[in-house]
Amino acid sequence: MHTKIEIKHAQTSKHDSLHEKRGQKLVGLFNGMEKVKEKEEEEEHVKNCKQQQQQQRCSLWFEEEVERDLRWVYGISKILHIGASEFQTIELVQSVPFGKVLLLDGKLQSAELDEFVYHESIVHPALLYHSNPKSVFIMGGGEGSTAREALKHSCVKKVVMCDIDQEVVDFCRHHMTENAEAFSSPRLELVINDARAELESCNEKFDVIIGDLNDPVDGGPCFTLYTQSFYMNILKPKLNFGGILVTQAGPAGILSHREVYSSIYNTLRQTFKYVVPYAAHVPSFADTWGWVMASDQAFPMIKMEETNYRIQNRIQGELHFLDGQTLCAMLALNKHVWKTLAGETHIFTEDSARFIHGHGRAFKNQK
Repeated sequence: MHTKIEIKHAQTSKHDSLHEKRGQKLVGLFNGMEKVKEKEEEEEHVKNCKQQQQQQRCSLWFEEEVERDLRWVYGISKILHIGASEFQTIELVQSVPFGKVLLLDGKLQSAELDEFVYHESIVHPALLYHSNPKSVFIMGGGEGSTAREALKHSCVKKVVMCDIDQEVVDFCRHHMTENAEAFSSPRLELVINDARAELESCNEKFDVIIGDLNDPVDGGPCFTLYTQSFYMNILKPKLNFGGILVTQAGPAGILSHREVYSSIYNTLRQTFKYVVPYAAHVPSFADTWGWVMASDQAFPMIKMEETNYRIQNRIQGELHFLDGQTLCAMLALNKHVWKTLAGETHIFTEDSARFIHGHGRAFKNQK
């Protein structure tokens, strides 16, 4: 009897073990099926995400015609505003590579992620070369970034920003809040007027005049502000002794510098005794960009260390692009561009203006 009980117990244990193994197999099989299902769901999710990304990438693109056979295209995630003023079309879009992008007459004016390159370049070289700039006049500059940079100089007591387009200024104040502090500064005087008319009628003179203007386009609002007659008869008399003019001068790349850069340089060379061209690459412009400084007094030879010293002692806040070494590099134009500048004979006039590819709103309204 005792032996039978032991044998029965052993048989029962063996039977239970078999069921346990079968159960483990079933659990393993179930888990395996679940993993396969999870993997399939994950693959389907990734596939859907890729399809959505592809649809987004294919549905919103901004295309700027740089030349008749050359276009600059980048992805847009959102259109923030489309409108038009009396003078130009106004668009603000959220781009994928450059952040918020401001477009005037279909041409990129400023991009959120690299605008500091352009605005530090147009402002600080002239103000650093000047021995003690106290007054600044900005032609254009409606978005406020140029005024923001000028106001960083502690020695500057007054900045006059004169833009012809009230709608652009109001739009930028509302949508581009990064310049709110500049617009609210007591040192900033905002004037809505044609810069030519404002300079002609005002009795003040300035240490630095900055031309933060739209590119000269046929029918655009400001191509006459690049002409020799304007520089000679209206702007030059408004500079104090030792005063400096600096203007944006369009693309300055190997293939693009002949469009307007060389002509603006030569026009200033025929108007002022001393002219200094310089350039830097601006990623959102898809090109090297050019500026020109001009004065009737010689520009001092400033070493890299002196530039850094002036930045440290004059400028409140940090510069993101410009320092002594960078400025030296900007002044060192390549041989190909220098050769063109040296040989340029064209002078920018109302009757013989050169234009960037494209047309302004006034031109379009004539069609």
